[in-house]
Amino acid sequence: MLLKSNTSDSQKSWFAVGDYKRLANEVGEEETVQPEDVHKRMKELLAEYNHDKSIEFEDILNFHVQFERIHPFQDGNGRVGRLLLFWQCLQASIVPFIITEKLRLFYYRGIKNWGQTNGYLTDTCLTAQDEYKAVLDYFKIKY
Repeated sequence: MLLKSNTSDSQKSWFAVGDYKRLANEVGEEETVQPEDVHKRMKELLAEYNHDKSIEFEDILNFHVQFERIHPFQDGNGRVGRLLLFWQCLQASIVPFIITEKLRLFYYRGIKNWGQTNGYLTDTCLTAQDEYKAVLDYFKIKY
């Protein structure tokens, strides 16, 4: 909610800032989950993710892709999803990463091809992680 508060979108009655989407949306010409199914699909996704005792890098990426395919909010899904990626890495004691503009198109390709060629997204995120490690090294922050 904070990411979209006090914006022009927050003034629109149909926008539902802080709630799940009320209108259908799409990502890169691909349909996402219909508004009436979002709550159920998010509940299933969270239950599946929280069921795992030991979260690995690929589990975090898989959660992210499923989140983006559900696209639960009217807007801001990418921002929220990438923020969750960062937080999930920290929670799992995995060095986090930031998808930079330079990696953006590779990141989109990775999401689109997840399930057929997981290596696209994995390699892109590992590259982003290496870039983040370089920053940590510069500031002598252990990881």
